[in-house]
Amino acid sequence: MGYQSEPRTLVLLGMRLKNFAEAPAIAESWGLDAPTVEAIAQELGDAGLAKHREGRVSGWTLTPEGRSAGEQALAAELDEAGCRAGVQNAYERFLALNQRFLSVCTRWQVKDADANLLNDHTDPEYDAAVVAELGELDVSVQPIVADLATDLDRFAGLGPRFTTALTRVRAGETDWFTKPLIDSYHTVWFDLHETLLATLGIDRASEKAH
Repeated sequence: MGYQSEPRTLVLLGMRLKNFAEAPAIAESWGLDAPTVEAIAQELGDAGLAKHREGRVSGWTLTPEGRSAGEQALAAELDEAGCRAGVQNAYERFLALNQRFLSVCTRWQVKDADANLLNDHTDPEYDAAVVAELGELDVSVQPIVADLATDLDRFAGLGPRFTTALTRVRAGETDWFTKPLIDSYHTVWFDLHETLLATLGIDRASEKAH
């Protein structure tokens, strides 16, 4: 089992990943109890690190100061756990897969970009080929998240989430490939990517291309 993150660190990270989320959703992500998360969220709100928005999309979100505080907490955790080199190595391995994954997602959504032909999922051979490539990517990314989990326990849930999404895609549930707002394969991939960036203090906009 890897290093156990403090609940406050997990709440900060959960707010970053979900952007807007209520305490129970953040709690569920990390196996925490909702009252604890709500109390931490209120403390972060009082400190100006988070704010709660009501409206069509309601929930807690980080302020710029909260985003910075989250990165500082993750950096301190990384040093305390003594696993910076391992996480950096995993990030490099992940980044080597990222462009291929984005290309696969594009092909799942669009069959012919030049002809503006969307994939309506009525061609089983086409879909099967794209899903097969997703399966190949899964074989490559699962060892990365497994290695990360041996360093930091908060990565442990990613492997099963990838497996669940891939299983549903293979069962013909097309939304589970790229649809936002559900735990699709793309959603889990984004969470892994964003968590690595946050953990290592890397700005997505300046991330080197592979």
